[in-house]
Amino acid sequence: MTDADLLRSFGVDPSQLDPAPPWVPRQSAGAERLDGSHPCVRCGEPARATVGVAAPGHGRRWLDRCMPCLIATTPSGGPRAPLADMLAVLRQAAHEAGVDLTVVADES
Repeated sequence: MTDADLLRSFGVDPSQLDPAPPWVPRQSAGAERLDGSHPCVRCGEPARATVGVAAPGHGRRWLDRCMPCLIATTPSGGPRAPLADMLAVLRQAAHEAGVDLTVVADES
């Protein structure tokens, strides 16, 4: 997932995020920001994690998240099945559960 995809998935307007420096060492990435004064972009709770992201048209911005939202939105890694295979499993599960399902997927 690209930084732009991540921001889009949160529905975050990059212009509303604080500007971040062009490069921050990972070990110190925004440690000074984690003083409880910055809200999580997803739920509004105090942020406990932050990272600089590339926001197209806006430069680098801080993406502040609380721990539950960080965990919920961090890709788990590992090999991923092709999108068509994942959708087939989802459709089958919905069929077996008797649920009407419409899947909209961006395959780009």
